[in-house]
Amino acid sequence: MNKLLVITGPTAVGKTKLAARVAYAIGGEIISADSRQVYKNMDIGTGKDLQEYTVEGQQIPYHLIDILEAGEKYFINQYFKDYLRALQDIQQRGAKPIVCGGSGLYIETALEGNAWSAIPVNEKLRKQLEPLSERELLRKVEQIPLPILRHLDIGTTKKIKRGIEIAEYLAHHQAPVRKLPAIEPVIIALHLPRTIVKERILARLQHRLAHGMIEEVQALLDRGLAPNDLKYYGLEYRWVTAYLLNEVTKDEMVERLNIGIRQFAKRQMTWFRRMEKKGYRLHWLDAQQPSKELLEQVLAVYQAG
Repeated sequence: MNKLLVITGPTAVGKTKLAARVAYAIGGEIISADSRQVYKNMDIGTGKDLQEYTVEGQQIPYHLIDILEAGEKYFINQYFKDYLRALQDIQQRGAKPIVCGGSGLYIETALEGNAWSAIPVNEKLRKQLEPLSERELLRKVEQIPLPILRHLDIGTTKKIKRGIEIAEYLAHHQAPVRKLPAIEPVIIALHLPRTIVKERILARLQHRLAHGMIEEVQALLDRGLAPNDLKYYGLEYRWVTAYLLNEVTKDEMVERLNIGIRQFAKRQMTWFRRMEKKGYRLHWLDAQQPSKELLEQVLAVYQAG
């Protein structure tokens, strides 16, 4: 059975940097497990940190980043198809696949497939949902049966709409079945004390705002992307767009973003704990350790696994 190394954890713990160093050490290639890094020209707001894929002067190959134009829609069913293609391509060339990202839904989809990922798009329903506010969408979410709701990621407006679409389908159909190639997952989960996570989130947010995130969103608007389309891509794009449209002040934007990202990090941890309850073994490593020691620990776990 082929090993699949997974490096995950909440936002701002240093997943990409570690994954790239591990890839350099074992001859690996990275498959992103992120729903937004697929988009071109959305670099700062999605935290691509592309410079971290260069280690000791060597470019680490990565997959499922910059594969779509900004403005297009990307759902978990398409991610699963793209992930399988990337995985098989890496394995056929004899390289080591490494999945890296903080989305619990995308990680689980990579590990076990997602029976719901094959649920088709319902264009009629999407047109009905398009004009609804987030509050109106959440009222619909409250009507979803708990056995389904527990397995949905509703962290963004896009994911809320997809969740409603999935629930509507399952109300009338059996869930499709998908099989994944035989893999042996080795899951590394990075963690930090909550106070440090909060500090890192704020520091990273301030750095991104000072180094072009507002200008990035303005450029997307200038290219013709509708404000509602940009807000669809998550917290950073929602609140920076609101600021550029004079719907909130800059201070309000920063406050809303800081709070929203911290809440997102809590939801990520909840998802990881749920994975453990489902039977996944997560090897939790302290992200505060020196890089060399952290790398050695990852390699030891990977080789033992």
